[in-house]
Parts: sequence; structure tokens; C-alpha cells
Amino acid sequence: MSSRAYPDRPFVGVGAVIVQGEDVVLIKRRFDPMAGQWSLPGGAVDVGETLTDCVAREILEETGLVVEVGPIIEVFDRIVRDDDGRVRFHYVLVDYLCRPIGGTLAAGSDVADAVFVHPSNLSQFAPADPATAVIHRALGLSRVPIGPS
Repeated sequence: MSSRAYPDRPFVGVGAVIVQGEDVVLIKRRFDPMAGQWSLPGGAVDVGETLTDCVAREILEETGLVVEVGPIIEVFDRIVRDDDGRVRFHYVLVDYLCRPIGGTLAAGSDVADAVFVHPSNLSQFAPADPATAVIHRALGLSRVPIGPS
């Protein structure tokens, strides 16, 4: 089994832009990669788990929110190199638009904090790249209904 640190292959992960009204959820990462940074909630896909099931599970674990999972917003690589240029972490991330349908926002065990933020205040949190661009793209999509038509 490949370790997430210094892996022999990329890991697939998911993230979510959770939109409630005009606000979005940011979480402060507790562990590497990106410990101490504000970002979108999400995590690695488990074997046998679908992407959308993973999004719902990770969001519940990290934020306490039950979400309705909508369309894909973005797919990108997150590659973190060490000082010697070796790949320390490599994730292929799929970010989804989500809306809360239950639960209460609270930081889960693997995050230090979870907050609703108005997009005009994002710069105060300095979210990790490319979270800000993904959030703005999601807000454009958020006017589209999620779920069966």
C-alpha cells in the first residue's frame, strides 16, 4: 500500500464548495498537507467508495454538515514537493458544489476550525490555491438547482 507521504502514485481526493445563501464553508487543516491553512473541506477517496459518497462522508466528518452533492466544479492536481524537489504529496482532486441539508457546522477531529465566510471576506483567510478561484466558479454555478429535475 502506498503511503500518502512520498507516494508511488497519486491519490484521488474530493473537495466541496458548500454554499449556504451567499456564504461558503472554509476549514482550517489540522494535519499535512497544508496543516494550519484555510481550505475547502474534503479528503481522500477510500477503495470501493464513489466520489459523491466520499464528498458526503468527508463533509460530515470535517464539518458536521449533511450535504446534497451537486455538479463537479473543477479537477486539478495538488503536488507538494519537499526542499529537495521530491514529491511529498500528490493528489488528483475533484471539487463539487454542495448545499447543506442538515447538521450543524462544527470542526471535526481532523480540522482545527470550520466557518461560514462571505466571498468578500475570503482574503482574510488566505485560502490555499486554487480555492478562491474554485469558490467563485462554484458561486456562479450555485444558481443552478442541485438534484433531480
